[in-house]
Amino acid sequence: MTEKKLLKRIIIDPKIMLGKPVIKGTRLTVEIIVEKIAYGETIEDLKKDYPFLTEDDIKAALLYAAKLLSHEEVYAA
Repeated sequence: MTEKKLLKRIIIDPKIMLGKPVIKGTRLTVEIIVEKIAYGETIEDLKKDYPFLTEDDIKAALLYAAKLLSHEEVYAA
């Protein structure tokens, strides 16, 4: 699946989860998906916990987070 198609799976709507990025058609935030993966959950674990999720949804959340971070400015401490 192309980057553009993956990113279309993520929406931002002020009426859903206070405007946080979510998987389209759900109230599941990108933040929750990324955090669960950071704590060691696998794609299969996430699909069991959230049966409506697809592998492409999870990939879309990770790609969205990566793209968001690529635009951050880094300052030396």
